[in-house]
Order: sequence, then C-alpha cells, then structure tokens
Amino acid sequence: MDLEKKVLDAMKKAGKPVKAGDIVELINEDKAEVSKAIKDLKNQGKIESPKVCFYKPVD
Repeated sequence: MDLEKKVLDAMKKAGKPVKAGDIVELINEDKAEVSKAIKDLKNQGKIESPKVCFYKPVD
C-alpha cells in the first residue's frame, strides 16, 4: 500500500480533521514522508484544510 493511500485511509478512519502528527501516530510512518504525502494529496484535490494545520478528505 502506498503512503498516500495509508494517509487518506487514516484520515477517513479518524472521522474528523487531523494534524500531520496524529496521522504519524496512527500509521507509524516518518513525519517528513507523511507531510509530503499530505502536500501531494492536497495538490491532487483529495484532501482539504478546514483550519490551519488540520486536514480531512474532500467529501
């Protein structure tokens, strides 16, 4: 499973906007890699940031 999918699945499972650090704890991956995956997902329009430093999947 690629990291972007793991990050997106963790966000969906959380059911609320989460910070990068929360995702790191949920999936046990490197924070720099998770941050890069979040940036890529945001650029693809798959996630959004409802408030600063919090992310959630696009409905």
